[in-house]
Amino acid sequence: MEFENTIGLETHVQLKTKTKMFCSCLLKTGCEPNTNVCPVCLGYPGALPVMNKEAVKLTVMSGMMLGCEINKHATFDRKNYFYPDMAKDYQISENGQPLCLGGGVEITRADGTKKFIRINHIHLEEDAAKINHYAQSSGVDFNRGGTPLMEIVSEPDMESADDAILYLTALKEMLVYAGVSDCNLEEGNMRSDVNISIRPKTGEGLPLKADGSIDFSKLGTKVEIKNMNTFKGIHAALCYEAKRQRECMAHSIPIVQETRRWDGEAMETTSMRSKENAHDYRYFPEPDLVPVELSEEQIAEWRKLLPEKPEVRRARMVADYGIAEYDAEVLSQHKDNADYFEEAVGQFRTIGKDSASPLFDKKICKQLCNLFMSDVMALMNASGKAIGECAMTPAALAALVKMSAAGTINGPTLKELLPEIFEKGGDPEAIVKERGLGAVSDTGALEAFVDQAIAANPGPVADYKAGKKAAAGFFVGQVMKLSKGKADPKIVGGLVAKKLASL
Repeated sequence: MEFENTIGLETHVQLKTKTKMFCSCLLKTGCEPNTNVCPVCLGYPGALPVMNKEAVKLTVMSGMMLGCEINKHATFDRKNYFYPDMAKDYQISENGQPLCLGGGVEITRADGTKKFIRINHIHLEEDAAKINHYAQSSGVDFNRGGTPLMEIVSEPDMESADDAILYLTALKEMLVYAGVSDCNLEEGNMRSDVNISIRPKTGEGLPLKADGSIDFSKLGTKVEIKNMNTFKGIHAALCYEAKRQRECMAHSIPIVQETRRWDGEAMETTSMRSKENAHDYRYFPEPDLVPVELSEEQIAEWRKLLPEKPEVRRARMVADYGIAEYDAEVLSQHKDNADYFEEAVGQFRTIGKDSASPLFDKKICKQLCNLFMSDVMALMNASGKAIGECAMTPAALAALVKMSAAGTINGPTLKELLPEIFEKGGDPEAIVKERGLGAVSDTGALEAFVDQAIAANPGPVADYKAGKKAAAGFFVGQVMKLSKGKADPKIVGGLVAKKLASL
């Protein structure tokens, strides 16, 4: 029998706030354990929570980026469980009335087909503390405890490990664009609980009830893999678990509802515990917090803060600048790169005084794009610096491209100056003028160099006359040396060809 996967993700995203969710403790990484704590996040009796408004704002902005309906009346609940990472034995979360409902993310698969991955809801809660395990003991660091945490719960719309990674990649991109989280997987800013089951393949999609909702009773037995914080690990765990469940079915071994962990060394999942249901947590309304009440005016104000969505930006960059779709996709993957590129493009309007300037055309935009995609990104990779950390301003990069397009400097000079300005900054036009690096384009001066090169090299001249046309390239190189690299290679090539043809 052939089976198909049903995959859903619960993605936890730490929000980019200065302080914790319900107290004023600072959120800082790399601090000594248990130094950013207080009676509230340590769960001392009598300590009362105070809601972080910025966390509510960032959650709502996330929901708007993802097309969710914003719940104007949201409430907090206590999720009760006993574990060392939660000192007060309950987590403050949103169970019954979360801030964001619905929405989703569109993914494009490798074969070009698109699929919309729906979001069930987004709720806001506090993060648990971090348990560190040592050789003979374990310790609990409450610095992370109380961090504003957004949980994005998808519908089980994903059918493969590839779908899951495409969904997470798109999700991360939009959240980073909106500035709500760094989504740094290494620091645990973004973690996912992965749910997967298998069922006989019908090709008819998810089973639905009469009201259009998913009929979960007709899905396979769900297995959850907890706290995955790398895309590579999530992909591998889903592939393994899908195979394991199929093998269970093939050998008539019951699949039980449980929570499993991923062992990255053994490359397998192992059982942790039987899966809890919602009633096991004994949710009840949080008595120390009032509901979140949002007005249309407040939501509208926050909506104004949203950036352009990445997919919209990609389409606009292709249309406005004439760059390739692939280039627009690579540039827009990191908002800082796309912002830098567009600011540099904007400099052509400034240089040309108005948008009708011949300097502002798609040809020069493509040239700028090619330079950024190849040389600038190579410098970023080699130096380990993000574009915002280098000394070269967008105006400086635009000036280099402008001088190259105008023939003021040639290609070799551009390649020579770029690494220096990337590291040290400076005004390219002033540097070219000060060092006398301007391109030699005077035909008379270049013809003199050509005559000098031909006169000094009778051997290559004889080779050319004997039919070895490649010898012309030798003379172009000689002229470049005589001009100290300042000659325009294209002009030189034409002069050399003309002169040799006349011999």
